[in-house]
Amino acid sequence: MRITKKNTVGLIIDIQERLIAAMHNKDELLKNCEVLTQGLKELEVPMLVSQQYTKGLGETVSEIQAAFDTFSYFEKKDFSCFDVPEISEKLKEIGAKNIIISGIESHVCVLQTAIDLKAAGLNPIVVMDCVSSRTPANIELAKERLRFEEIMMTSYESILFELTRSAGDPAFRAISKLVK
Repeated sequence: MRITKKNTVGLIIDIQERLIAAMHNKDELLKNCEVLTQGLKELEVPMLVSQQYTKGLGETVSEIQAAFDTFSYFEKKDFSCFDVPEISEKLKEIGAKNIIISGIESHVCVLQTAIDLKAAGLNPIVVMDCVSSRTPANIELAKERLRFEEIMMTSYESILFELTRSAGDPAFRAISKLVK
């Protein structure tokens, strides 16, 4: 199945100040998430952002906020973004079919969101180099469960070039520059 820009949305899950500090390979994670977010913006793919209990876990990190002309987020307490009515309604309003997922933690909020999106008939795509957990073991368990649930996994470079489709796309140069 080919992923195209049409009916595709990026979903950035809980990349917040106090959470990211505890993530495995946090510097690489943040760099990868920045590239993905900038790439989706360049490709004009709409993006939604969730924040888990902002009062306790802080705001979305500034590096991610910087990719947005006007930054806004959906507050949540549920682990699955799909359990937040405002998010599921927004996905419906946009006409989303493919949801490109980045964020933390891979074995909790990312996993539960992906499972719920698939159960709702949507196509979650988890960008594995743009998700993390506190421990490598939990990342591996999340991968195993995603495979079991038959949820697509990819890398940021792969999905950005798949959405670009051709070296003739006006966004090709910008995407090429981002992934170098």
